Amino acid sequence: MNSAMFPLEEILSNYKFKGEYTGYVVMNNGHINNTFALTFNDNGAEKTYILQQINTNVFKNPDILMQNYVGVTEFVQQKVKEAGGNVKREALKVYYTNGGKPYYLDKEGKYWRVINFITDTVSYDFPENTELCYKAGKAFGGFQQLLQDYPADKLFETIPNFHNTVSRYADFEAALSADKMGRAAEVQAEIEFVKMRKDDCAVLLDLLEKGELPLRVTHNDTKLNNVLFDKETGEGICIIDLDTVMPGLSLYDFGDSLRFTGNTADEDEKDLSKVSFNTAFYRSYTEGYLSAAAESLNDAEVYYLPFSCKIMTLECGIRFLTDYLNGDVYFRISRPEHNLDRCRTQFALVADIEKKYDELMAITQEIYSALK
Repeated sequence: MNSAMFPLEEILSNYKFKGEYTGYVVMNNGHINNTFALTFNDNGAEKTYILQQINTNVFKNPDILMQNYVGVTEFVQQKVKEAGGNVKREALKVYYTNGGKPYYLDKEGKYWRVINFITDTVSYDFPENTELCYKAGKAFGGFQQLLQDYPADKLFETIPNFHNTVSRYADFEAALSADKMGRAAEVQAEIEFVKMRKDDCAVLLDLLEKGELPLRVTHNDTKLNNVLFDKETGEGICIIDLDTVMPGLSLYDFGDSLRFTGNTADEDEKDLSKVSFNTAFYRSYTEGYLSAAAESLNDAEVYYLPFSCKIMTLECGIRFLTDYLNGDVYFRISRPEHNLDRCRTQFALVADIEKKYDELMAITQEIYSALK
């Protein structure tokens, strides 16, 4: 039993699992937390739980992280129940330790949590077609809709200034000023690209300050593979990976999802001729998203949907460029200019979004008008 990649005996003795433990498999799809599926024999039926080690290098305060996690998951459970849905399949659930805590702190000081395993689902790493984009948009829109009444100001910032684009720009300026690796001279085109869009970084935050955009519960990691799709119906039934749930703008989630879903190339594609923004995928995703979330959004949130795609892509590119200037200290790289390639891909995508901006605005207003 002690050959497990986690303190098995400690975990088993501190939770009330149903059945007899039979084994585990590694499920590290999220790249941040170590994740395992624990299986048990419950009177002949297999029962599975998800065990995750919380990455305290990324999330410095597991207590506030789990307060967010528990608050949101229990709120979603209640909303699903009120709507007559299947709570076991449409919501995450945190299991408490025998001592009544939502996580277990082991003898080595590592933090663990146990959540439910949702059976008969599938996830996708890349958008395969417009139908999948529609369903992903609907799932993330549904997540926003479910949480429209949750008091976002009660959530903690588990990663401060995560999508604060003004702060990200300031980090870029600091890295440029220090130029500790002597790399600024070789990336003048990229530096100028960012500087020309400095004002864009303040647009959404200014609107938030004026009260034109409301503070929302945001997921902040709206990649396609954070949607579980039902194997039988193909519908997105549950949003997972809630570690980065924080107070923010609905536009953060929408824009970041399209930054990934709408890109025709890989995030680190060196051939920039392959990089473009897929307007067909944008249309499908937006149709799905607004079909679920339109009633909970105000007009300003809808109006700025295309802008959110641009600004979240720009933010990501700025972060890659900042890390390159700083000597690649944050993002993991596999080649010397990996972060530079990543930033160039994001900036190429920004440029294409700008070219197609009027078309994206027209698509958005067409969809929104049809729903009114």
